[in-house]
Amino acid sequence: MKFGRLRGIVKHYGTGMLAFVIVLLMMPLGHTLMVLLENGFSAEVFTSAIIVGAIGSAMLWWGVVRPLRDLYATLLGAIGGVLVWTGWVEFSFVWVARKLNVAPQMVDGEVATKPEYLVMVSSLGLLGCMLLMFLFTQTRCTFFVWFQKRMGTRNALTLTSPSEKALPRPLAVIAFLEMVMIIWTFYLVLLLCYDEAIAGDRHPITWVVAFGSLFWSIHLIIKLVRIKAFDHAVRYAIPTVVIFWNFVEVMGRWGLFKEIWVHPAEHWLENSLLLGLLIFFVIYFMYTGRKDRQRRSRHLLSTVVQPGQPIAQ
Repeated sequence: MKFGRLRGIVKHYGTGMLAFVIVLLMMPLGHTLMVLLENGFSAEVFTSAIIVGAIGSAMLWWGVVRPLRDLYATLLGAIGGVLVWTGWVEFSFVWVARKLNVAPQMVDGEVATKPEYLVMVSSLGLLGCMLLMFLFTQTRCTFFVWFQKRMGTRNALTLTSPSEKALPRPLAVIAFLEMVMIIWTFYLVLLLCYDEAIAGDRHPITWVVAFGSLFWSIHLIIKLVRIKAFDHAVRYAIPTVVIFWNFVEVMGRWGLFKEIWVHPAEHWLENSLLLGLLIFFVIYFMYTGRKDRQRRSRHLLSTVVQPGQPIAQ
């Protein structure tokens, strides 16, 4: 009886839970990839970073132009976003920091903030422009919709009339932009909190950001586990995980645990296990999503077609 109840819980909430785990595994592996590129390709680090970003952009292209299922397009966009962020965005700041000989921020003789992240703060104004674009365009993002309704712009931005045919949503692009924009936003939030001229990593503001992110992510997880559509679950898991990762980042900054993804050479076994789990869960998620879609299609067909009625080919 208990096993049956547990199986029912997993079946009911499993889609959202699995989507959360998949996106969560992308976070440390993205860090690991960056460290491996820096340490393993020191002479050709920027060439390797360009290749990684190109692979991510190719995944985005594949998710857009090929007639794939919604789930596949969403996963391609999300993974492509991580690769492009790591290969092109982060290493562009690394290149600028090295070019300008930016010194790292030191605390007690140890590197607290790397030079590239100090340079990244300069993109704050550009991020603000991007957020304004999303704020004043038609969107389904709950965060921006909340602000649009309170600013009185929501109705003005709803341009499509009921008689107009809605265009298909580019799910790969949505997942890609969601991944890049949310990672970028919360990188800057944490970097501003860590800045001693603004707050500091032990300042009450940083505590509010850390535990506020934790409680916010719990609120989002409660909504995430109720989602049944596989592609929707992945897209909803992206902000949920990144917001939760703020808490993980701050805890690591405080030295409450060792970030194994920052030391892949010392913890190659653990990081290999994380990569293996990601591959396994992605394959399982895709397989389960496909089976679920087939089951739903059969159920829909059985409710439309009467017994004995021929099915049009």
